[in-house]
Amino acid sequence: MDFAFTEEQEQFADAIRRFLMTEMTPELTRELWHSDSGRSDALWRQLADQGLTAVLVPLEHGGLGLTEAEWVLLAQECGYFALPEPLLDTALVAAGLLRSGVAAAPRAAARDRCATLLDRIAGGSARVAVAHPQETLVADAHVADAILCEHGGAVHLLLPAQAGLTPRASLDPSRRLFELAWTPGPATVLIPAHAAAGMWDGALDRGALGVAAQLLGLTQRMLDLAIDYSAQRKQFGKAIGAYQAVKHLLADVAIQLEFAKPVLYRAAASLAQGLPQAGLHVSHARVAAARCAWMAARQAMQVHGAMGYTWELDLQIFMKRAWALAGSWGDRAFHKARVGAHILDGGQEIGAGATFA
Repeated sequence: MDFAFTEEQEQFADAIRRFLMTEMTPELTRELWHSDSGRSDALWRQLADQGLTAVLVPLEHGGLGLTEAEWVLLAQECGYFALPEPLLDTALVAAGLLRSGVAAAPRAAARDRCATLLDRIAGGSARVAVAHPQETLVADAHVADAILCEHGGAVHLLLPAQAGLTPRASLDPSRRLFELAWTPGPATVLIPAHAAAGMWDGALDRGALGVAAQLLGLTQRMLDLAIDYSAQRKQFGKAIGAYQAVKHLLADVAIQLEFAKPVLYRAAASLAQGLPQAGLHVSHARVAAARCAWMAARQAMQVHGAMGYTWELDLQIFMKRAWALAGSWGDRAFHKARVGAHILDGGQEIGAGATFA
């Protein structure tokens, strides 16, 4: 399998990195923490203008017609800058569900509703939240123009007036989570269960892939902050980064990051190509990325010493996001169980010679 990125894919990611470097600053993050919604309509409009809301939307619906392979690079950049907007839930998970719905919905009216929402997502005029059965709380339901829900295997579409929202606290002030109360009925059914087979599994894989990519972006940001601090902070007349103990802490994170990247990229390629083992690859990436981010948070905090956990430092923004995402779209136990089932059921060859079998 070739999962190397093309020059165009890398240029797209570079353009998004430059945009977020200018617009998504720690100062804006803190400002949004104190706003009612925690979200910026102006920033969402800018994200749409950059084409980020249209990445997974097919060309015939005003999108770019790209795949998860492009999204994995973009999601890493979103993680690096701790983007608070519900971009991945809308433009990756919801867009993927709706794209499948256009093809799978048995009724023309349902296909039209999916197509209309895809058009609006591509144009940046709609945020769509996803209430997956794996998630007990729904992120950003308070700013959603529509919510896709699961009941009995079917896909239901709720408008804001049809849902009761109860806010729940999060470790990360940027994450706005809600408990959803709603009543399923014939009027809310978008795609019946018999036509929605596999769609919720695909949504879980895309959500977990997006989280894994963000975790690696967060890892890189925490590593960069720790390196910068170790070069500036001095003890006994020289920078603490000159000491072997500090170097080893940061080197451990860098090594874990480099080992996790190809695992993530293989998962993205598997999803983009629709391979039967995509779920296994996504869970492997999710476990590797979570481990990497946890180590980065721990080592970066230690490098910063007693200042590491304080509110004033930017580091706490990225640590809290990494900790909060660790349980999103399936926790560590869930994804380890998925990997374990594939390895231990006797159907998988193991060993170096079977890596690309």
